[in-house]
Amino acid sequence: MTRLLFEVGHLYHWAALEPLYQVFRCDPRYEIALTCSHDVERRLGVFNRSLQQELEARFGAAGLTVADDTHGFDVVIVGDTVRDPKRYGTALLCFVNHGTGIKTILYRHLRAHKQTHYEIFVEGEYRVEQIRRAGVEGCSTVHKVGLPKLDPLFWPGYPTPTSILKGLGLDPSKPTVLFAPTYKPTCIDIVREHILEATREYNLIIKLHQYSWRGKYAPHWHHRLYERVVGRWPHAVLLPVEAYNIVPYLYVADTLISEASSTLFDFLALDKTGIIFVLPHDTMRHHDGEALLSEDPQHFLTGAFVHIRQPHEIRDAITDALRHDPQRRQQAQQYRDYFFFGLDGGASRRTKAVIERLLAEKGLAQRASVKLERER
Repeated sequence: MTRLLFEVGHLYHWAALEPLYQVFRCDPRYEIALTCSHDVERRLGVFNRSLQQELEARFGAAGLTVADDTHGFDVVIVGDTVRDPKRYGTALLCFVNHGTGIKTILYRHLRAHKQTHYEIFVEGEYRVEQIRRAGVEGCSTVHKVGLPKLDPLFWPGYPTPTSILKGLGLDPSKPTVLFAPTYKPTCIDIVREHILEATREYNLIIKLHQYSWRGKYAPHWHHRLYERVVGRWPHAVLLPVEAYNIVPYLYVADTLISEASSTLFDFLALDKTGIIFVLPHDTMRHHDGEALLSEDPQHFLTGAFVHIRQPHEIRDAITDALRHDPQRRQQAQQYRDYFFFGLDGGASRRTKAVIERLLAEKGLAQRASVKLERER
């Protein structure tokens, strides 16, 4: 029996990891467990309350096994780099990034862990090249497998758009706009309530980043702003913090508005036209001066997505994004072919196949080492 651990650093990572869990759980050769680690909620601007027990209880109630310890596993699958890789012993450490996109945080984390051997699973050639160009591969190995996060959309039994929209109390006959700002850099402070007025002819789903709810990495006013006003607009819903998985809402959306969220990548993969709210690129920096973004938003996905800079442009941008444009679709296809490998529902199975090959190679190497030691 192969022992497999899913390390869920933050609840929203589970959206990327759950398809892998579903594939592995169908194989009786695996004993699977899960652990949570870093999620906290900041209160009064000072105190951090750990959510680990709360989240692990939630997973346990859903039928998943929660691990008592992180040692003794053959494989550990994580949605981000980990703070202390030694706590997993000699396990095969597999990194399936929780969100693709144009933020530099992925490369910063890998740069800080260049001495840790990760098996890094990425969605396409673009990410392979970005990791190598940033010089952060270190002693890790990169595998191009596709995007497991979107696999369920290709699997039988996925809910219909109509059922999802009705479940939210929205009108399935109307086009749907998904507003999914990230927490940093964010357009929330610019867009504010304007998104509600600009979308009154459509359904509006507001999906905030988990950090915009928790108060540690982004202020609580992000969610309080929309909690206060969304009830006045019957065409709009604010998804609660418990709605960690954005995939169903990407699926039902006819267009998306965001500034730098990884959802821009996901939406491109789904063959839809999104709207990029362009923020000043040159002034967005980490504390050490490194750029927050690896691409200039005003040029990212040029010819495939609509670009705006002010809230008053939202209404016309939605009209434009919903317009059929064969030339734009052709340009989007070229980006899609470069960014993504195998948008076919099989990324999780390909990831599993690579992990099993690596386990077999590791076993052969260990047996060879034992044999050599005995011969000495």
